[in-house]
Amino acid sequence: MNDEPTSPELEKLRFLYRVQLSQVAQTERWIEAEVAKLRERASRRPRREGPEYVLSYLRAGGHPTADSVHVGDCRMASHHTKPLTRDQARQAITTGGIRACEICRPDSDLGVLE
Repeated sequence: MNDEPTSPELEKLRFLYRVQLSQVAQTERWIEAEVAKLRERASRRPRREGPEYVLSYLRAGGHPTADSVHVGDCRMASHHTKPLTRDQARQAITTGGIRACEICRPDSDLGVLE
């Protein structure tokens, strides 16, 4: 025989516990399904063409002047750009004195704090 004490309240709490465990399991399944959808979408997304980062130039007094670093497909970059590698972009922002675009935030992507 079972020597564990019981009461109507205890039975209600045990029932509630089983229901909540079931709900947690359902939520975990929903999370797994959403993660799978996101991974599938990301795998179908076309890769960005062109350089990963660009240095944008402005014309000052007829001479090109380095203005800012952008993520390669940023629409805020000027028409005059130079492709940069990841290391070149990081160096331009940290030691080159060139600002990072405030829209596409290449500094965040590069892990650089300004």
